[in-house]
Amino acid sequence: MKVIHIDRKTGEIKIQTDTLDDLWHLEKVINPGDEAEARTWRTYKVGTKEEKKPVTIRVKIERVEFAKTANRLRLLGTIVSGHPEEYVQLGKHHTIEIEANSRVKIIKKWKKYEIDRLRDAEKETKKPRINIIVLDEEKALLAVVKPYGIDYGAEIENKARKRSEDFEKRELEYFGNIMAEIERRPEKFIVAGPGFTKDNLKKFIKQRKPELIERIIFESCSYAERNGVNELLKKGIVEKVAGEARYEKEEKLIEKLVEEIHRNSGRAAYGIAEVKKAVELSAVDKLFVLDEFLRTSKDAEKVIDEAEKAGAEIVIFSSEGDAGLKLKGFGKIAGLLRWRIE
Repeated sequence: MKVIHIDRKTGEIKIQTDTLDDLWHLEKVINPGDEAEARTWRTYKVGTKEEKKPVTIRVKIERVEFAKTANRLRLLGTIVSGHPEEYVQLGKHHTIEIEANSRVKIIKKWKKYEIDRLRDAEKETKKPRINIIVLDEEKALLAVVKPYGIDYGAEIENKARKRSEDFEKRELEYFGNIMAEIERRPEKFIVAGPGFTKDNLKKFIKQRKPELIERIIFESCSYAERNGVNELLKKGIVEKVAGEARYEKEEKLIEKLVEEIHRNSGRAAYGIAEVKKAVELSAVDKLFVLDEFLRTSKDAEKVIDEAEKAGAEIVIFSSEGDAGLKLKGFGKIAGLLRWRIE
């Protein structure tokens, strides 16, 4: 993502999207009532024929839809302006579709945490994407670290059986399938697992494709499944490879919250009532809010506004990640406090 231009007086921000991740970030900061402007197509009727004409249209947004599987963000609303005027019907419904490598202008009253999120997305664009493979002698699981959490991919089965005559052949096929996944992606990989399987894979790749080794980091973890991926995140391996990712930051913060709650230190608040009280006392240092809660709760918006005025750091958690699920269990909103409150 690239923030091309910001006009704080008019509330206009022009954005260039680069990846699917950028669309996810935008979906989190665009709300009904905001306006969006972009180049698009409009059907124009000439006699009995219909033609599609390129136009620039601004809509007042009524609904925002992020279709991850279709690789697009859809902004549905009514037309408030556009040109050429002969192809634009004011007040009619129109959908602006944003894909990777699109330009769009968003017009709204921006919150500080929303602009911060766009700036964070800019930084994330420059970081290398990190792929993870956790494996053992039976299977390998692929995963990709995304801003909104972990995208789990295919599971590769090892068909080698130790007592079978074709054991060695099958094991080489297993390693070959894993190597093919690494070869077809240009980014860095973390390969981890229990036992010696990862070491045998390393030897296999060194013999056949030694150039791939430069972008693979081999680590240990206890499981060749999702628990193993979470273990790598908690150990800070991803942070070491690519800098601190949003998902990893959320995991660390929720762990700190849980720790303070278990210690009964009085330095944590959760649930809208407790957090609201802490914010009113200017006691909140870091405020955590689940993205889906922010979209549906006016109380959450008010609490964030007050917390920002008091100098709190606002962290919007993704509802798609494990940390977001934990925050949901704490009432969708929580905070780490500067001091104990009664």
